[in-house]
Amino acid sequence: MDHYRVLGLTRSASKEEIKQAFRKLAMEFHPDKHAHSSHHLKENATLKFKEVSEAYEILIDDRKRADYNIRSNSYRNSANNYGGNSDYYNRSYQNGYRNSYNYGYGYSRPADAGGSASIVTKFEMVLRFMTTRAFLLNAALAGVLLGATYVVDAGGEALWKMRNSGV
Repeated sequence: MDHYRVLGLTRSASKEEIKQAFRKLAMEFHPDKHAHSSHHLKENATLKFKEVSEAYEILIDDRKRADYNIRSNSYRNSANNYGGNSDYYNRSYQNGYRNSYNYGYGYSRPADAGGSASIVTKFEMVLRFMTTRAFLLNAALAGVLLGATYVVDAGGEALWKMRNSGV
């Protein structure tokens, strides 16, 4: 499922456009609006509402949207190169996370032909890990501790030389 297509948007849509598209479609497909409809119509509206909500939750959050864009673009490129079906990725993207409505969204990226992630994907994962706030804070703390160790060691040597210069 392409989240942009679900909301009827382009990949360059702004947050305001995403909100407007979601509100319009949510009003149209909200389950309460179809409470007195036939069972089949109510089920279809509920399913469509879940898809719209899922697309909104991914696209409105900057991190989730960037992750979705990177993963969907890289998979589409590899699917096109190997004659694969990029729709498989979009369907499998919705099975990982659960939210308060208890319908899923997320991703479960299929393995490539060799059974392992490509070098580009591994690089993306390492880069994403290295730019997380926790990693950067830990790296800064390690740098401070290493610097302090050097300063204490150099200070100890200087004191030893000062006190033992006449021996």
